[in-house]
Amino acid sequence: MTDEVWRRAGIESPCVKICMIHPEAGLCAGCLRTRDEIAMWSRYSDAERAEIMEALPERRARLVRRRGGRQGRLHRKD
Repeated sequence: MTDEVWRRAGIESPCVKICMIHPEAGLCAGCLRTRDEIAMWSRYSDAERAEIMEALPERRARLVRRRGGRQGRLHRKD
């Protein structure tokens, strides 16, 4: 299956196919959208999609980063 099926005129989905909802933030770890935004994406107008796309970069900070396991310990500055 190719991605051409999902292409459309207008603002495309920010989906990066890493679909996992962060339990505390309620955001997808891949695209940073909420469940409701993901579910309603195809029904939103271009203006609504643009508004969501503009807000995505600020949402990254809401996700709590993992400490990194072994790699994190090796690079940690105590």
